[in-house]
Amino acid sequence: MAETTIKRAAFAGSWYPGTSGACQSAIRDFLSKANAGHKDAVQEAGAAGTLFGGIVPHAGWVYSGGIACRVISSLVPDTPINTILLFGAHMHPTSRAFVLAHGEVETPLGNIPVDIDLTVQLVLRLSEAGHRIQSLSPDSFPNENTLELQFPFIRHFFPDSHIVICGVPPTAMAEQIGHAAVDVARDLGRTFRVIGSTDMTHYGPNFGFEPAGSVPSAVGWVTDDNDAGAIRAMEAMDVGGILNQGLSRKNMCCSGAAAGATAACQRAGARKGICVAYATSFEKSQSDSFVGYSGVVFVD
Repeated sequence: MAETTIKRAAFAGSWYPGTSGACQSAIRDFLSKANAGHKDAVQEAGAAGTLFGGIVPHAGWVYSGGIACRVISSLVPDTPINTILLFGAHMHPTSRAFVLAHGEVETPLGNIPVDIDLTVQLVLRLSEAGHRIQSLSPDSFPNENTLELQFPFIRHFFPDSHIVICGVPPTAMAEQIGHAAVDVARDLGRTFRVIGSTDMTHYGPNFGFEPAGSVPSAVGWVTDDNDAGAIRAMEAMDVGGILNQGLSRKNMCCSGAAAGATAACQRAGARKGICVAYATSFEKSQSDSFVGYSGVVFVD
């Protein structure tokens, strides 16, 4: 049987809408709410300088889609973007980095083709530097909500762009992946934007993490202490600090992706991060277990 060239959507119709019309409607609603009655924080960040990329959450759209939409929509420039560099995946320090080697990713809005030349050169550049990274086919590529939930936003806001998709472990290699991706993109003359995906603290009995007791008092500790520490590291563009925060304080489920995206934006010319949105799932559903979500953009 011939190998497929399409990475099929696994979460469409459950974690986010499964049809083009429903996705478009949700995106319009997200943008309308973001701009309703106030000057959006993303607009203020854009006024501060050039936006190179951002960090977005990856829960179901009903919980965090508005934050992801706000960040990704802000990255659209006046000139076309060739390639989106996307960093994600739930990984441990012992996990091996990976890329989608070829083909397309499926979305309800249409498929997004992989930037094959950039991906091949990225793997080669990392290999020459002594870093092993797996090249996976669409058939063997994992079903990762960290990545897939961004695909419809990318297709909507960057309809003519290709994509490079990296699973990034929470190790020092994250910085090397971020730097190499930008270096190769520039060598190939690509215009690009960077997106990293992580949720924040997963708190409560469902996650086996309750250092501040039970809700509702624990919500304040998560928002004002634990997640705030991770956000400060991202705003400072402190790649090592991001990794340390995620591993030691359990306030980022994908600190490797956040670190890789931060390093890439730093390499591209960003000098600071700005947190433009923060929320928790507790605001939507007052459960004894909840998750934090942040949106960060990187500017020069």
